[in-house]
Formats: sequence, structure tokens, C-alpha cells
Amino acid sequence: MAAFRALAASRLAVTAGLAPRPGLWPLPFGGPAPSSRAAFHASAPRPGPRVAVVLSGCGVYDGTELHEASSILVHLSRGGAEVQIFAPDVPQMHVIDHIKGQPSEGETRNVLTESARIARGKITDLAKLTAVNHDAAIFPGGFGAAKNLSTFAVDGGTCKVNSDVERVLKEFHQAGKPIGLCCIAPVLAAKVLRGVEVTVGHEQEEGGKWPHAGTAEVIKALGAKHCVMGVTISFQQLGQRWRWTPDRPGPGCGCFSITCVHEAHVDQKNKVVTTPAFMCDTALHHIHDGIGAMVRKVLELAGR
Repeated sequence: MAAFRALAASRLAVTAGLAPRPGLWPLPFGGPAPSSRAAFHASAPRPGPRVAVVLSGCGVYDGTELHEASSILVHLSRGGAEVQIFAPDVPQMHVIDHIKGQPSEGETRNVLTESARIARGKITDLAKLTAVNHDAAIFPGGFGAAKNLSTFAVDGGTCKVNSDVERVLKEFHQAGKPIGLCCIAPVLAAKVLRGVEVTVGHEQEEGGKWPHAGTAEVIKALGAKHCVMGVTISFQQLGQRWRWTPDRPGPGCGCFSITCVHEAHVDQKNKVVTTPAFMCDTALHHIHDGIGAMVRKVLELAGR
């Protein structure tokens, strides 16, 4: 009994030593918590960059490419960005039956209403987007960029760009804020921003791997610089820049694996970042990772 009392007394002494001091909150595992002022400052994270994502409908053939939009939103979330989604309140050029790949006769849809499907209802009219309230803007691809945000699908190099899309591109550019575009969307920047550098991938179809390769020539005709770039870098392209990482199955093992490098072109002068995405017929995970490279560069340029 005497030994038990001695042990209990020592434990009580330790507990007393851990009692919270005035102005501190107790923690569940014993030990002082920071004061209310310190806790406030410790729990106030640095605000993430405010990024506007501009959609063009819902569905690859007449609106936004859903996989690209989703990838952009996932990577922005991972990067800690505060995202607001926009779309113009205008009629779609037409409605495509995505099974038949043909126009649905007599059917009309609104770009803002259709884009709300991707945004889970949280969407704003593009007319309300200004560069003052955002640090960057990103445009996914899909034929909607060439049909609803512009007339590129019909008119090519002589196309017209939606007035709010043109205004937004010019505002962000003049404010020195980064703009990201993927897939066919870089044609918007090529048309609006004189002398900009962009990529839509390769300039030859290469057996169908790049089915829209002819877009590059139109971009050059618009006075922009087209940079040939893949979704990933091949062995021949990367050359001495291969990044090798050991598999590490055991000490001294000579086994190695290759870290795949995904690409995005950065026009440092104009702060425009582009990646080919579905301009290339390749695996979805490569598209996702290539878009991730674009998003990371946009966030870096945003400096937040």
C-alpha cells in the first residue's frame, strides 16, 4: 500500500506539472495549448490563388471536354487554389448527339446552363468576370471553345471570339496575370493576343496520333508562335534530360525506373501556359498529368 501511494503521488506531481497556465487551453493529451491569439495566427493559412475557370458547355463535341475540366479542377484543388467557374450566357452553336456524333435537329441549349452541370450549379455569367478579382484564368478545351467561345470551328483563322472571352483574355494579359489553355483553347489566345507562344501539340498527324495537327498552321497564320510539344516527352526528345530514379528493392541494387515527364509550354513574356491534352490520341492518365503540369505552371506564375 505504501508503494502504491508513492506511485500515485509521483503521477499526481507529473499531472500538476502539466496543468495549463493561465491564458492557455488544455490539450486532450496533456500539455499546454497556444493562447487564443497564437491559435488564431497558427490556424490562418495563407490564402490560395483565386483562379477563374471558363467553360464552354458540357460535352466534347459541342461544349467543354469533361475530362479536361475535371483534371483542371482536381489539380487546382490540390494546389490550394480558390476556384470560381464561369461561362458565357449565350446559345450553343448547335447540339451534338454524342452517340451518333451528329447534330440534334431542332434542339437548342444554353452554354451557361450546360456548363452548370460541370460546376455542380455553382457558376457565374462570364460577363461578371474581371481580372481585378482573380489571379489567373484557365480555359479547358473541347469543341465548345471553337464553337461557342469563338467561331474557329467554322471560320478558322478569320474567326470571331466571343466579346467577353476576348475582354477577359486582354484584361488578364494586360494585368500581367497568367492564363492557362489546353487542347483547342490556345487558338483563343493566338487570335486575341498578338505574338503569343502556344502549343496544340505536333504539326503532323503521325498516323492519326495527332488528328488535329493542322490547327498549328492556322495558329502560325494568326501571327502567333506555335511550339511543337507532346503530352509527354519521348526518349529521343528528352535525351540527356531523362530523370532516373532507383526502384530501391535492396541495398546496392542496379535496377532503375524512368520518371515520366509531362509537358506544358510556358510563354514567360506573356504568362500564357498551354498543353495539348486531347489534341493527342493518348491515354487519359497522360492527359490528366499534362494538364497538371499546366496548372502547376499557372499557379507558379500567379505567385501565390
